[in-house]
This record gives sequence, C-alpha cells and structure tokens, in this order.
Amino acid sequence: MGVLIVFLIAIGIIAFLAGILRNKKIDKKIESGELESYPEVKEVDTECCGQHSICEKDSLLAAVSKEIEYYDDEELDQFIGYSPEDYSEKQADMFRDVFYTMQETDVAGWVRSLMLRGIGLPNSIKDEVFLIVGERRFH
Repeated sequence: MGVLIVFLIAIGIIAFLAGILRNKKIDKKIESGELESYPEVKEVDTECCGQHSICEKDSLLAAVSKEIEYYDDEELDQFIGYSPEDYSEKQADMFRDVFYTMQETDVAGWVRSLMLRGIGLPNSIKDEVFLIVGERRFH
C-alpha cells in the first residue's frame, strides 16, 4: 500500500513539473511573438471517450474533417438540394444500390458525406439506414 502512495505522489510531482515546463515554453513563444496568448482550454465531451465507433455515429456531423469523402456514389450529386420527400422510388433505389453495397462500418461516414454535400436521404430508405447507424436526427 505504501508503494502505491509513493508512486502516486511521484506521478503528481512529475505532472506538476511538466506543467511548469510547459508554461515556461509557452511564455517564451509569447515573448518571441510566435503565439499571441495562452491556448484556449478546450472542454472535453464527457459522454464520448473517443475510442469507440458509436461516438461517431451519435453525431454524424462531428467529423474530424469537413472534407467530403465519396463512397463510389458521385451519381448522387444530381440530388443536391432535394428534400427527403421529393424522391421517386427509382431515385431512392439509386441510394439503396450504394447503401447495400457498402460495409456496415462505412454507413455513418456515407450519411455524413451526403449531409456535407447537401443531399437529403430519401424518406423511403431512412429506416433501413437507421438500423445500421442508430441515429434519428436526419434532416
């Protein structure tokens, strides 16, 4: 038990010293003009640990990058600006063709890609996609 306490105290001291060194390094960068001020503190999402794919699925637009990724679905760009209820069954089948040929792990990214491209998912296939993504916040 005593070893554990000593170990925890040692880790605390090391963290304290690392903090002091970090602050000195930032102070030097501010003095040299490399930085204007201390970096802002960023709040961490306590509900998402960042290590499970479910977190990405909970927020489809919370991607690390806003870069659009195509899933061999460039033909769907013709539907930019369509409302989810505007699609014919033949048009919705184009989405199904893409959806049913992709891996389950790619579905959330594909839906995010559609959203970033301004393409509404047809209402007739949303339930099928929801089963994979587990998300009911589509526009």
